[in-house]
Amino acid sequence: MRDAFHEDLDRISDELVEMTTMVGKAIQRATAALLNADLGIAESVIAADDDIDELRRTVDDRCVDLLARQQPVATDLRMVVTAMHMASDIERMGDLARHVAKIARRRYPEGAVPEDVASIISEMEKVAEGLVKKTGDAIAGKDVHAAVEIAKDDDALDELHRTIFNTLLDGKWDHGTEAAVNLTLISRYYERFGDHAVSVADRIVYLVTGSYGTEDEGLIHQA
Repeated sequence: MRDAFHEDLDRISDELVEMTTMVGKAIQRATAALLNADLGIAESVIAADDDIDELRRTVDDRCVDLLARQQPVATDLRMVVTAMHMASDIERMGDLARHVAKIARRRYPEGAVPEDVASIISEMEKVAEGLVKKTGDAIAGKDVHAAVEIAKDDDALDELHRTIFNTLLDGKWDHGTEAAVNLTLISRYYERFGDHAVSVADRIVYLVTGSYGTEDEGLIHQA
């Protein structure tokens, strides 16, 4: 019975990792749609978000079933409950990629991002994609060291977010109000994408150490 229980836990972990892979592809493709004014890619990202949502429901159902059948305690209970929270955060990352794609769709056939700031958005995507890749690796390995690195990497995304705001406020912006609003939203979506990756990282730390948060690097010595 316990072997079957731990097989189910492993399956949940695998599904969480699969969700991160799907979300990584979503943010990469949403950014391509955004920067290239590609309606087809935008539509495919929006449609594919249903698959991420469905996998999140599968994880939740599996966790609820384990809670009902096995009544886990201690570390096992922590693992099941934490998995449900992580699935929620990862699903939200997929929603944010969908939001980016929706802006690309709304602005088509025009581009939503002015050429002079496109490189910043491209860099935000690279950081975001790296964050979600590390998130999947950290989940698979229950790796506190990797979780702490995710929190550090998110600082780069926050800095790029600030760069966008500085660009909008430096008095040289000449692309109009609508473009400014779109860029504000887009930048915020990437910044929130990173925040959810950090939230997953925090939960990995909690799962392994029983302490919550990635701010204290001393936690890695408890793993």
